[in-house]
Amino acid sequence: MTAAGARSAQGGEHPLGPVQPSGLLDVLRVASVVLDARGRIVLWSPQAEELFGYSAQEALGQYAGRLMVHEENLGLVIKLFTDVLRTGKGWAGAFPVRHKDGSTRMVEFRNMRLLDDRGDVYALGLAADQSTVQRLERDVALSARMVSQSPIGLAVLDTRLRFVSVNPALERIDGVPSEQRLGRTLSEVLPRLAPGELESAARRVLESGEPLVDVFVVGRTRAAPDEDRALSVSLYRLEDANGTVLGVAASVVDVTEQHRAGLEAEAARRRLALLADASARIGTTLDLDRTAQELADVVVPELADVAAVDLLEEVVAGRDSSPGRQDGVLIRAFALRADGSAEALAAADPTGEIAHYPPERLVTQCVRTGRPVLVAKARDEDLFRIARSPEAAGLLRRAGVHSYLAVPLIARGEVLGALDLKRTRDPRPFDEDDVLLARELAARAAVQIDNARWYQHARDTALTLQRSLLPRHPSVTGGLQVASRYQPAGATVEVGGDWFDVIPLQDDKTALVVGDVMGSGIDAAATMGRLRTATKALASLDLNPARLLEHLDRITDGLDQSIATCLYAVHDPDRRQCRIANAGHLPPARVRRGRTPELLELPTGVPLGVGGVAFTTTTVGLEPGDQLVLYTDGLVETRRDPLDERLKLLLTLLDDPECPLEDLCDRLLCALRHPDNHDDVALLVARAQVPA
Repeated sequence: MTAAGARSAQGGEHPLGPVQPSGLLDVLRVASVVLDARGRIVLWSPQAEELFGYSAQEALGQYAGRLMVHEENLGLVIKLFTDVLRTGKGWAGAFPVRHKDGSTRMVEFRNMRLLDDRGDVYALGLAADQSTVQRLERDVALSARMVSQSPIGLAVLDTRLRFVSVNPALERIDGVPSEQRLGRTLSEVLPRLAPGELESAARRVLESGEPLVDVFVVGRTRAAPDEDRALSVSLYRLEDANGTVLGVAASVVDVTEQHRAGLEAEAARRRLALLADASARIGTTLDLDRTAQELADVVVPELADVAAVDLLEEVVAGRDSSPGRQDGVLIRAFALRADGSAEALAAADPTGEIAHYPPERLVTQCVRTGRPVLVAKARDEDLFRIARSPEAAGLLRRAGVHSYLAVPLIARGEVLGALDLKRTRDPRPFDEDDVLLARELAARAAVQIDNARWYQHARDTALTLQRSLLPRHPSVTGGLQVASRYQPAGATVEVGGDWFDVIPLQDDKTALVVGDVMGSGIDAAATMGRLRTATKALASLDLNPARLLEHLDRITDGLDQSIATCLYAVHDPDRRQCRIANAGHLPPARVRRGRTPELLELPTGVPLGVGGVAFTTTTVGLEPGDQLVLYTDGLVETRRDPLDERLKLLLTLLDDPECPLEDLCDRLLCALRHPDNHDDVALLVARAQVPA
């Protein structure tokens, strides 16, 4: 086949080559019969053999009327045949024909007169089975009516993907009249509706024959140039009865409403997911800085590209807020998060610093009124009211800030500050749905922030009280050199009741005390202060350690059912010994030159406040240079490791008897203090000296 012929086989037209025949006539199986002027059959096609049942040998030369027509219809047939030859006018219609098998069949005829080069007259009859013709007519009528009245847009593209035909529904969908698209490609007719994607898909269907169903495209059409439309497109290859490829058929359904409903449903799902995420992630601790940062981390990048959490300084300081005044406000930036925007970070107020926000700034307006401030499309003049300075406004412009939203942080009716949101990468402007979501997030976070700030105030108060109750002892007292440390629990945990004391006694004796009140907060700190005062008063009486603990036990029993552990030791430098009594506390460690550090084996006793159990005094030697290490459980206990392993680690760290005591305290805290420890630590280290 020539190149021209090959192109024609794909449905194209070429002036130099044949065009592939249509398969329609093959479907109809049109028979051809030629009669001479006397009505004898002179030509008989193979289709006639199939339609009438007679072979060419049986039919040629026979009178057609006698062979094919019943006797009662013969006169009518002769008259029609005579009229065609005499007048030259053709005749068309259905007529009953006798088949060779004796049956009668209705046949559609097209009869016409023929003249040859000698002027002889013939009659040509074209015939097809009437049922086949009627079936094809019904199919064509149905197809035409469905195409023209279908609410689904329909189009036919040729093998070069040019429009051949479209129905009215497609004209309404995309707004392009048929006369403006016939002979043009998809990219020429619909340049803003993913033409490249559609043409690629149509070409794949044309080449493979595999249909593509419900290809989803979103873009702009001439019918709606200012809004995105969503279309579902299905593509099918068209072939005739002979398998010749004619082109591609496309069906188009406008699913914009379903698409929008889906987007809204997805947005609602994401909002619910974000709220659930916020509930799980915000307020995991009672640390104010961390809670504010958790809020910023939740909203970026799901809701905004840049987020800042700002609190009124008077709120941070524990005073009631008064944002309703007309002047500026003092704001402290607590958290900041920006998704890949260095300019936006540089433009923000530095976290931890206090800044004066003038009245014209939008954050000031937000906290002053307690209402959201929305700037859907931020212009240059808006950036000057968003930023802290003209230079910062320039940074926001370069960062691409195009939309802004600030919502107040309100808890228990009090404005605490504001959540400041900006969009740079996300092309969508903030809308009312975003305002509702941001307000809900801010409301939930504000309660957590309010809890954190009041907890922080209470903790600071308890810590101040506790530190004021701890002793300020000299580094050398009597026959001992002493060093100590107190370290409160983490910022998110209430202050506990750990304490230590160094009490000078008569005759160069020194009392060493370490204790731990169960519980936390101001109550524990206050109980600790009472026990420390009582211990100091009882120590001046030079009581036996066990006897002193008995007095403390009765005192503790009267302090609102408080329970405490305590270790009380009295060092006598002249006798080079310590008398020790234990009330449920961890054993002290003794470090001696030339020997392995050890935990002293003491009767544990019961905690103070339990009552009814006697305490025991144990005497141990303490030579000059020996060390005694007293501590509370916060130094060695963790939630992960067995206590025995932690105590072994403590003894390992005491392997240098000559280590300066201050350095030893730091070493123990650094090695043993766990980052997740939720308990206070009191540490007291004493080294025996040669008596003066």
